[in-house]
Amino acid sequence: MLLTASVVYNDWVLQFFLPTGLHQRDSYVSELFAADQPYRLLFSLVEVACAVLVVTGGALAWSILPGGWASAGAAATIAFGVFSIADVLLPLHCAPSVERGCPEGSPWHTTTSGMVHFAIFASMALFIIAARHGHPPLELVRRWGPWLLAISMTAAILTVGPFFGHPGGHGLAQRIHLASVGAWFALLAVAILRYGAGDGPSSCQRGDVGELRRAK
Repeated sequence: MLLTASVVYNDWVLQFFLPTGLHQRDSYVSELFAADQPYRLLFSLVEVACAVLVVTGGALAWSILPGGWASAGAAATIAFGVFSIADVLLPLHCAPSVERGCPEGSPWHTTTSGMVHFAIFASMALFIIAARHGHPPLELVRRWGPWLLAISMTAAILTVGPFFGHPGGHGLAQRIHLASVGAWFALLAVAILRYGAGDGPSSCQRGDVGELRRAK
């Protein structure tokens, strides 16, 4: 699920094939499903589909991985999907990059977007902590997770320029952020698949050792 979500999450690449009228360098991706945009329905459906994939993937991670930090990371991943759906249900009213007088954001959409960012960064951080403690031993997350977190957070910070009177380039920064989140979903999916395929604790390690000790 998360592996599929890693591709679907970057639906902005459809701009290369659709006449959206929005410049990728200077427009927020959320403008694609703003209330007055021609392809609002398409991008909204893709966003919701991706969110459902993430929620399902997070739930599967919850069921596969051991508790503690990993469970918290899975919960944050599920929250990310839920907040993403709210982000679509509370869209921008217009596209500020091409419509004069259109505000950069609406209070509700800005709030849901902030919650989406908080959830994904929490997910990354919690899984990285879990991997570093070896519970579970997600080597790919331990090695590459911190880099993706740094890239994603830096790119996200660079998207706020228009809110402080400095527009331009924020669309590029946001797309770098989205690409890094997609890479994170792919990384996490592969790490969990490896864990489930045998990198995780064996049944002997989970319980049989204790039975052997009691038998002695």
